[in-house]
Amino acid sequence: MTDRIERGTIYELQPAIARGLRGLGAAAEASGLDKKLLELVKLRASQINGCAFCLNMHSVDARKLGERQERLDLVAAWREAPCFDRRERAALEWTEALTLVAQDHVPDEVYATAKAPFSDEEFVNLTAAVVAINGWNRIAIGFRFVPPVEPS
Repeated sequence: MTDRIERGTIYELQPAIARGLRGLGAAAEASGLDKKLLELVKLRASQINGCAFCLNMHSVDARKLGERQERLDLVAAWREAPCFDRRERAALEWTEALTLVAQDHVPDEVYATAKAPFSDEEFVNLTAAVVAINGWNRIAIGFRFVPPVEPS
């Protein structure tokens, strides 16, 4: 499998794409939200969307931040895993709701539960992070970016 269009070429053809998505992500990262929490969000959206390239990238990034592999292994089943705290659970729920927005348009009870442990500013920044990773996922999946991993 190969990239449909080389990654760098896309951003050369339209640099505003990368600037826009990087800007959303950078705003969230500069907001003071925990960087490990943001990586969990990126992983969960990428799992839902089936983005191998982003799953690989954000697993590596999370481990560099000191995230434990056992927690990364459980992100997909976060509801059943006791290793996630209240804010992480809320962030993961919000990530799922926004990533799957076409299914139920984020019911009020999901919003209330997800919003509860965050200030308004934190929640806006969390939302920016979810929007950014969903954008990156769609680019990586659409152009079939191949993760830099060796076959077994």
